[in-house]
Amino acid sequence: MALNRTMTRTDFTIAVEIPAPLSLVWSVMVEVERWPEWTASVSRVKRLSPGPLKVGSRVRIHQPKLPPAWWRVTEVEPGGGFTWVSRAPGVRVTAQHTVKEIAFGTLVTLSISYAGWLGPLLARWTGELNDGYLAMEANGLRAHCTELAAESFLEQDTSR
Repeated sequence: MALNRTMTRTDFTIAVEIPAPLSLVWSVMVEVERWPEWTASVSRVKRLSPGPLKVGSRVRIHQPKLPPAWWRVTEVEPGGGFTWVSRAPGVRVTAQHTVKEIAFGTLVTLSISYAGWLGPLLARWTGELNDGYLAMEANGLRAHCTELAAESFLEQDTSR
């Protein structure tokens, strides 16, 4: 008798091209406390560590339909990306935010993955929400950065 096992997706990723310089996109992305200004997927962010985002920095994020999550930055590559991790008994959630220069702007990749013995269960429970929130974040970041880049271009053009 064959077992019918359904594989649970534990990794969620979205990539978006943004017609704005990498330096602009990076500066918006690392100002995590301002994320609620450009994505409805984040209602409140509290930086728990002073100074710029760096390894060891801690952040509490409130999102609709989810309990608050405490995140600790585990990797930062200035101008390249950052990773943070949120832990709870039986689960480890890792989120990565990367930027890469492309011909006409910046490629942003956002991903979240679930590990631990409860990871697959939590991933299944939040799967559609993850896809929706990643899309909101990617689209909100693109819209916000595109607007900022256009404003910057207009300011430079009028100052000539």
